[in-house]
Amino acid sequence: MDEYIPQLTLTPDLSAQAQPEVKQEEDLITKAQAAPEAGPDLSALSPAEQQAVLSFAKQIDLENAQQVLEYGASAQKNIADFSDAALSKVRTKDLGEVGDELSDLVVQLQGLDFDESEKKGFLGFFKKQRQNIAALKAQYDKAEDNVDKITAELEKHEVTLMKDIAMMDKMYEKNQQYYKELTMYILAGKLKCKELRETELPRLQQVAKESGKTEDAQAANDYANMLGRFEKKLHDLELTRMVSVQMSPQIRMIQSNDSVMAEKI
Repeated sequence: MDEYIPQLTLTPDLSAQAQPEVKQEEDLITKAQAAPEAGPDLSALSPAEQQAVLSFAKQIDLENAQQVLEYGASAQKNIADFSDAALSKVRTKDLGEVGDELSDLVVQLQGLDFDESEKKGFLGFFKKQRQNIAALKAQYDKAEDNVDKITAELEKHEVTLMKDIAMMDKMYEKNQQYYKELTMYILAGKLKCKELRETELPRLQQVAKESGKTEDAQAANDYANMLGRFEKKLHDLELTRMVSVQMSPQIRMIQSNDSVMAEKI
């Protein structure tokens, strides 16, 4: 299968509902947990992704206020929507009911008196043979009906849990993809800021110094402020990315809980 590369855009459609289906070759979030505030280091990306980031960085225009305002907004929205959906899934899951039904099943089985005849001895069994058989049959019939009902409910829960376990794998992969997409936006933005701080800003400051004009000094100051606002935007993206980092172990924890419950059933 061809490598999936997130498509970065400077004109996001925030009304769209992205549904990427990808297979990650490596766990980028594991790397992020070791160094969540990584700088413009592209080594965690594949060569094709690195090229996409470098190409995208050249397109960023910090003098376009709308572009700066919406930078990475689609990736932020994806993570926010994904986080809400995952939390909703956790809230609606009630494994307590499964535990209660398992306990009821054990109670029903333990309530069966298999040793009635042995308690009263061999002769005692013949003395009350008729009563014991009738009582035992009634006991079995009642227990069988209850066990059948509980078993049917547990089987339904098991099917649901198995579906949820498979769904959690897809959620984990999607979270990885959203993390990668946001990381590429952050890296492209940092590369652009680094370039402008090393080239355009020093040039404007030099012009202002040489001319001594107020308007040139103001132009250099405005440019520095513009860079600062964009860097603040990148910091906001990094904070959003931490939501994705935190979601990864949470998804695995929920999946593990489902697996344990399914095994108990």
